[in-house]
Amino acid sequence: MARSRAYIPILEQSRRHWRELALGAAALLLLGAGIWLWLWPRPQPERTAAAPPIIMPKKRVTVEVLNGTQRQGAARTATRMLRRSGLDVVFLGNADSSASLTRILARRGDSVEAKYVAAALGAGAVRVEIDTFRRVDVSVILGEDFRPSLEVHP
Repeated sequence: MARSRAYIPILEQSRRHWRELALGAAALLLLGAGIWLWLWPRPQPERTAAAPPIIMPKKRVTVEVLNGTQRQGAARTATRMLRRSGLDVVFLGNADSSASLTRILARRGDSVEAKYVAAALGAGAVRVEIDTFRRVDVSVILGEDFRPSLEVHP
């Protein structure tokens, strides 16, 4: 009696064929996972009721920075912060007396400019103290509450 070879091609398929099937299935699985991740809704960050952004004044704002703290280099650090915000710091030095709180003084009477300076520093109470003898728009007297937000500062 002769042997039947009807099942031999199925049972003895090459390993190469099985590898191709496994790689194809893995590629389809990765493609499906990529599409699923792309279409999956991402959680949206919660929006908090923040203060409206302070708009930079259209004209050049001149600022003087006075260090009213015991820390050396605070006026220089504040000057760097203000210049990065586009403000023109024309003078920096030491204040006549020490201050516990940072004060931003609008010397020409425009509190919008002073509010922009306060936002750039991240500290300070804005007050209007007109002084026509000073050649600046805003005076900053740094107090002990001033904590610079620069990456590197002295």
